[in-house]
Amino acid sequence: MLRAARWAWVLALLAGMAMGQQSSTPAAPQETVQEQLPSAPTPQNNVPKPAPPPTPPPALAPVPPANDAGPAATPPPSPPNERDQIMDTIRVNVRFVVVPVTVKDLRGHLVEGLGRNDFAVFEEGVQQQIKLFTSDPFPLSAAVVLDVGLPDQVLRKVNETLPALAAAFSQFDEIAFYTFGNSVKKELDFSAVTERYANSIKFLKKEGRKGGADVAGGPLGQSGPSINGKPVDPNVSHGGVYVNQREAHVLNDAILAAAQDLATRPRDRRKLIFVISDGKETGSHANYAQVLKVLLSNAISVYGVAVGDSAMPLVRELEKVNAPFSGYGDLLPRYTKYTGGDVFPEFDRNAIENAYAHVTEQARNQYTLGYNAKAGPSNTYRTIEVVVHRPNLKVHAKDGYYPLPIAPSL
Repeated sequence: MLRAARWAWVLALLAGMAMGQQSSTPAAPQETVQEQLPSAPTPQNNVPKPAPPPTPPPALAPVPPANDAGPAATPPPSPPNERDQIMDTIRVNVRFVVVPVTVKDLRGHLVEGLGRNDFAVFEEGVQQQIKLFTSDPFPLSAAVVLDVGLPDQVLRKVNETLPALAAAFSQFDEIAFYTFGNSVKKELDFSAVTERYANSIKFLKKEGRKGGADVAGGPLGQSGPSINGKPVDPNVSHGGVYVNQREAHVLNDAILAAAQDLATRPRDRRKLIFVISDGKETGSHANYAQVLKVLLSNAISVYGVAVGDSAMPLVRELEKVNAPFSGYGDLLPRYTKYTGGDVFPEFDRNAIENAYAHVTEQARNQYTLGYNAKAGPSNTYRTIEVVVHRPNLKVHAKDGYYPLPIAPSL
């Protein structure tokens, strides 16, 4: 009995101690955490938000093609050369005048190494301030004009030189090919001088004029049948003298057609017309003055290879006199002189081939001067004179120009 009482007292003591501990113990950690956390998110809020898209790179400006005549593209990282600066100026300022200049020594060799201070430019007798100067080579846009009205033996010789003509141009040049006699024909349009294009030029072999020189009257004249010394040809007036009319030789029309096409080519190229002819002119619709104005208005130079009789010194002097029915024998030198080009009188095949190389070398490697012209009427011819401050040098530059009219603003 006593033993049972002791156990009851022990159990009571333990129960009292348990009750005291329960009253002094803090809230369970789980309940504390639940009070500090936000309310449980709804199911749709459990989906993580997508990351924002990356910022796209800035759009690049489109680069225009090489033959774009519009505003210049964004310049490359490398600094532009003086030729690029000239072209940028031309695009934005129509009164900026560009003057290609060839300088030779007394032996006819090109002179290199001249600087801006070696030159002076005069317009209408007034010295201009040279704003831009460069000796960098320019790519060429060339219109080759072949005279198929030459005597057959001369044209056969020219045909043999056509491979050398194609080889005279570089891969950066572009050329078109024209022929003329009684009319003008464009044989090949402007294109880079690829191997295929060069082969096309080689096969442009034409036949020339048959027979000898034309004769008007005299014992060698082709007067046809006659009775008692009078012609009986119904197409010939019996009261006059029979004259054998020459075929047309439309040099002016051929140069004009080439110049009009060259005017549409990019302005950052050197533009030239390369004439292979004896320089005679008969039967053109356009006259010399009209064609020269188109050339000078569009900065086009004419170079010539004088072949046939015109390559012989004595004949060249005689042809400066224009006899009736003979055409004009001095037009090619006149075109070259006033446009800043040059003419090479060559007689044999090797000389003709060498002339091709001289023309392209000279046209590509000219000094280029630029100045701002004074505003004035667009149809008024303005003379230009280029002076080099060194002795014993020959200067080839265009004699003047016609300023193009200013395009109306949009």
